[in-house]
Amino acid sequence: MKIKFSYLDEQFRNPEPILAEIKRLVESGDFTLGKPLQEFENSFAKLCGTKYAIGVGTGTDALRLSLIALGIKEGDEVITVPNSFYATAGAIATTGAKPVFVDVKNDYVIDVDLIENALTEKTKAIMPVHLYGKPANMPAIMKIAKENNLEVIEDACQGITAEVDGKTVGSFGAAGGFSVHPLKGINVWGDGGIITTNSEAIREKLLLLRNHGLKSRDECAVYGYNCRLDTLQAVVGNHIIKDVSRITEKRIGNAKYYDSELSKIEGIAIPPRKKNEKEVYHTYVIRAENRDGLLQHLIKNGIEAKVHYPIPLHLQEASKHLGYKKGDFPETEAQAKSIITLPAHQYLKDEEREYIVKKIKEFYK
Repeated sequence: MKIKFSYLDEQFRNPEPILAEIKRLVESGDFTLGKPLQEFENSFAKLCGTKYAIGVGTGTDALRLSLIALGIKEGDEVITVPNSFYATAGAIATTGAKPVFVDVKNDYVIDVDLIENALTEKTKAIMPVHLYGKPANMPAIMKIAKENNLEVIEDACQGITAEVDGKTVGSFGAAGGFSVHPLKGINVWGDGGIITTNSEAIREKLLLLRNHGLKSRDECAVYGYNCRLDTLQAVVGNHIIKDVSRITEKRIGNAKYYDSELSKIEGIAIPPRKKNEKEVYHTYVIRAENRDGLLQHLIKNGIEAKVHYPIPLHLQEASKHLGYKKGDFPETEAQAKSIITLPAHQYLKDEEREYIVKKIKEFYK
């Protein structure tokens, strides 16, 4: 049996409805900041429970422009985690600010008890990451931020529709950055990003920053960027967003099956699940003894398992100037050696899930 990690060939097996909408877009010529983009932004804001959503070029743009709109600049420090995708630290660094890492807990998200120890006079913001679709402890983070006069920008690129206490991620902080890259919960036919906010002032800054700083065709208020979400991609997004509930529930169902079966296997560790949180399982990640051996065993048996991510951010070459060393973040480093990602997407069949579990049991026997 062959089980792929990617599901895109199945999701877009019948592209005709989307192509029909794209044909109408071509006929209209409404290619830049067009009506389908406005519709997508409105739908996304409603999905996240925020007043506004602003479409931008990528998830990285969503994080970077949010930081800039909130006044983060060279010399400032932003608290985040070392176990995320590169874009988290990259968005901070390319504003001129310094990423300051805080270790994570055994559930892969920031250890809120360590945040205050990392604060300095230069700290201006916290960027929690809802990694793998697991929401960070936002109530605790918002409390720390309020007490220390800090901004909060949520890296929700992997967390579309995740919740804490019934409140959707991306609606806690001053801004939330989302990705609609092809492998995300809501995906398009290329790169794309969305910023959510409840602040009209932040929204107005972002509308300028994503579009050259233009107030009108002939008036430039600030020097900005060209990182709008293409109207064509919004057409795809409008098609997919209608199906987000089914997509999410199927992934949650797959994760529950895995949790139930894999928790019986000595050598596998399932991260703790909290009843007040809704995890959306952008990826299904567990910890495994002899991870590399298990990975090769699964691949040999046709299962496209992966590792997200084998080298923590603080040990990357790009972070050398930050002065971190091996051993600084023991939980992150231990996870990097033991985590493995299993296929858990919405098109995974029951017999495929069963086959994956069977092969894992086979390995540990």
